[in-house]
Amino acid sequence: MWRAHPGEVGPLTADPGFGGTVDPAFAAVLSAFRDNFLIGDEIGAGLCVRVHGRTVVDLWGGLARADGTAWGPDTMVNSFSVGKGVLGIVTALCVDRGHLGWNDLVADHWPEFAAHDKGSVTLTDLLGHRAGLPAIRRLLPDGTMLDWGTMCAHLAAEKPWWSPGSQHGYHVNTFGFLVGEVLRRATSRSVGMLLREFVAAPLGADVHYGLANSRHECVADLIWHTATVHPAPGENADEAEILQHRAYANPPGLSGIGWVNGPHWRSAEMPSTNMHASARGIARVFDGLCSGDLVSPGVLTDATEEISNDTDAVLGRRTRFARGFQLPLPERRFGPNEGAFGHYGAGGALGFCDPVAGVAFGYAMNRMGTGWQNERNSTLLAALYSCL
Repeated sequence: MWRAHPGEVGPLTADPGFGGTVDPAFAAVLSAFRDNFLIGDEIGAGLCVRVHGRTVVDLWGGLARADGTAWGPDTMVNSFSVGKGVLGIVTALCVDRGHLGWNDLVADHWPEFAAHDKGSVTLTDLLGHRAGLPAIRRLLPDGTMLDWGTMCAHLAAEKPWWSPGSQHGYHVNTFGFLVGEVLRRATSRSVGMLLREFVAAPLGADVHYGLANSRHECVADLIWHTATVHPAPGENADEAEILQHRAYANPPGLSGIGWVNGPHWRSAEMPSTNMHASARGIARVFDGLCSGDLVSPGVLTDATEEISNDTDAVLGRRTRFARGFQLPLPERRFGPNEGAFGHYGAGGALGFCDPVAGVAFGYAMNRMGTGWQNERNSTLLAALYSCL
């Protein structure tokens, strides 16, 4: 393995600020990671790749914070919707251990949820983004997303935006509250507790919903120059425009704007949006699926079965989901193999498992990019698969 350490001249680069280990067979990944900084717009990032259970790439570099703090091997960052894929794993483990079933009615665990004819909604509907609850209509005060009970109460009382099960639409920020509340009621544990007990502790993986205050110093700041992601709809806006705005920005800080680098955000449990993780942690979790060490084969087969594949009612383009995981599309792949599954995060973070190639991939960065897939993560993926 080639080695280099932050602040030292080594095989990775003649410049300070990079470190890690790379199997020589994966030198193209090393070059792509370095080039993302030198000719791309990367500020700070970590990348970890495991193949058949062996770490072949473990890289980090750049700046974690504006005060000059360097990105280190265990630096964590808000990884946004990568947390949805991890919640899919937590849910699969709850099913595997008999706490609930894929086709359980949500209202059997959460009776208040049955309001407005939602009594037929199943756990699978939630996991496949088919429940019709991607947003709350009533405008909520900024900061409400930090209050789990209030958010869940509003979602239980919400009228669906479409007939549940009839179509799907990306539940951008509500997914974690909806699935997480079912798990909480079925297990008497919060999603943060479940993640620690079922996944993070057994695997030794730095992945968190609700980060302990003592770990905040290990977190990189997000560099997010956009003042707002989704401007408020105009007076003549149609329901589709209102839906999209509410999905991303009701309450105003729902997607993290104005909150993402603060202690209250880091301490809250919002699994759709605020999982804090290192690249190593993400790769280790998805490697647990590749190896079969984490979830039994039958349950994993069910978890990765296609549930939704059509035009998305929220995003207005085709999306494809299993039970909590994104599935590949020609324009948004995890690599060349159809059997891969995982989840992108806003700005380009990524965690996935490719059981065909035996690959587990974790990428975490602090400069927000455009969309799920961008030049930085695409370059890394192309380099990785050129080495296999």
